Amino acid sequence: MRFGWAQVGDRLEERFTLFNDGSFPALWVELDDCSSIPDYRANLATGVGGASSYQWHTQGQCTRRGLFTLGPTTLRTSDPLGLYQVEIHDPHSVTLMVTPPIVPLPAIEVAPGGRAGQGRPRPNAPERTVSAAGVREYIHGDSLHWIHWRTTARRDDLYVRLFDSTPSGDWWIILDVDQSVQAGQGARSTEEHGVILAASLADRGLRMGKAVGLVAHGQPLVYLPPREGDGQRWEILRALAVLKTAPNPLAELLVGLRSTLGGFTSLVIITSNTRGDWLEGLLPLLWLGAVPTVLLLDPLSFSSPPSPDSAAYRNDGLNPGAAGITGIPLTTTGSLPSAQGLIEQLTRWGVRHHLITPDLLDRPEAQPGRRGQWEWRISPTGRAVAVNPSRDTTWRSIA
Repeated sequence: MRFGWAQVGDRLEERFTLFNDGSFPALWVELDDCSSIPDYRANLATGVGGASSYQWHTQGQCTRRGLFTLGPTTLRTSDPLGLYQVEIHDPHSVTLMVTPPIVPLPAIEVAPGGRAGQGRPRPNAPERTVSAAGVREYIHGDSLHWIHWRTTARRDDLYVRLFDSTPSGDWWIILDVDQSVQAGQGARSTEEHGVILAASLADRGLRMGKAVGLVAHGQPLVYLPPREGDGQRWEILRALAVLKTAPNPLAELLVGLRSTLGGFTSLVIITSNTRGDWLEGLLPLLWLGAVPTVLLLDPLSFSSPPSPDSAAYRNDGLNPGAAGITGIPLTTTGSLPSAQGLIEQLTRWGVRHHLITPDLLDRPEAQPGRRGQWEWRISPTGRAVAVNPSRDTTWRSIA
């Protein structure tokens, strides 16, 4: 194996060689492969001549995240008359971790921490500079002294200045894996879409030079404080690969984070809980100066396929809002109400939010295995050769 892990969408290829050291041929040999990778089997029934060998390849694709094994293997054979049978069990196996894919996302804007902007302090500045590096949209809680009135008048909306010395807030990604609020099945589920969103946003933040952390109260509990660099990307992907749902509400998780989070922090909350019972736990974090961005996975759209002629959702699977969203169905799915009421509450609080539907990953460029993934072939000497390597190889060398 080139690495001890792969991503969803990566292609796998195994090489098997069956040796017959005896003088007589084995007319019937059955290979029973016990690999645990979903949708992949290397079982085979064949024969092999005397004092010879038979070699074959199997191919598959990683379709699900998790920790799996290649092997063990059991071989069965018998004489031509079926008078006796021989069974050989090879207990050797190789562990393979399949991490969630990192896919290109549409313009999901994460509200910057620090209130006034996203710039970093200049290391040699003896005092705070007042030079503005640009402008951005006004967020509830920004100082009125920093409003850029010319841009506000020109665009007919409030804009504030970005200062060079304004500290850049860390990203805390909070993934809600409460099993009672999940909808859909398999790849078309809020659980899997939430994991992919967390992995892709973490990758985006780290590429921007942010310190990114991850918290998820599932099985097991994931708590990774914000850090920078490729090592943190690997830790986040490894944690998401084995994460499972648990009966732990998002409200309890937010309460537990009060002593950890502070100002100059961007919270990215990924949840499918449309009941809004977690807003009470979010309010104290707002008072502490944290700036949240809510990615709300619409459970209604995940529970049933959308109508082809429906215009309720945008084609990119993302419906941003800070001043209300229209065209959202008001029906319910199970015990979860429509997202309309929660969206209205977030709008009143001035919290940036996006409504996520399954269409987000239905785009061709967002399909795992379509781009940026690895494909392998096995050379005659048994060496694994990358046919279509990913362009970003720096952090894949961490095994």
